[in-house]
Amino acid sequence: MRWAACIEYDGSDYSGWQSQPHAPSVQDTLEAALSRVADTFVRTVCSGRTDSGVHAQGQIVHFDTTVERRERAWVLGTNRYLPDDIAVQWCRPVPDTFHARFGAFAREYRYWILDRTAPSALWRNRAFHSHHRLDAEAMHAAAAQLVGEHDFSAFRAAACQARSPWRTIEWLTVTRTGDWLRLDVRANAFLHHMVRNIVGSLLPIGRGERDPAWLTRLLAGRDRRVAGMTAPAQGLSLRRVFHDPAFGLPPPALDDGGW
Repeated sequence: MRWAACIEYDGSDYSGWQSQPHAPSVQDTLEAALSRVADTFVRTVCSGRTDSGVHAQGQIVHFDTTVERRERAWVLGTNRYLPDDIAVQWCRPVPDTFHARFGAFAREYRYWILDRTAPSALWRNRAFHSHHRLDAEAMHAAAAQLVGEHDFSAFRAAACQARSPWRTIEWLTVTRTGDWLRLDVRANAFLHHMVRNIVGSLLPIGRGERDPAWLTRLLAGRDRRVAGMTAPAQGLSLRRVFHDPAFGLPPPALDDGGW
């Protein structure tokens, strides 16, 4: 039987989602907890591999098992064996045709920036702190130029293993609330470090060092070496993954008033 689950985690103390031989990963930690509930080994498949330090509120996974457990038992039992920085939000039986990764048709990420003089002690692992006041309107104007289907080689990590650099961004916004800037992006898929590299290229625009049209030139040039830095991981979170509504998956329990 195949099950789908929604996982929330603080990625600060993990080497990322994917299992690593000599470092703690979200995948290994989750599978260990699921296996204790099932009393047999359980292997998971995720909708998108997050990097070291990246968080998730709506990571979707699936796993196969012949063990019979109720939905509530999977959730409560697994959370019992998980550390406080990982939690199963829900678990549902799904048809064998469901695939967490290949069945996802869109993903949403959010990146937080705090641009006041003093850093935040409480959000030190959930936002990037900029000592410079940023022009959110200029950053938003630049970001809008990336919407659509493009070759995103300029924002692709050297280690990216994707076969094609072409992706479709459905929307990309930069908004300000007080001292906080929030970048929200939805796309059909993302390249390795794509969101963090976009943020890193928006920062010089926000500081007035580059004009918004610079981002368009970067996109057209397809050269990662001349783009901005890779923004730190702690500001990024995987917010939501979209699958065929016919599967009836609940949305993640997003706290839109927080991070």
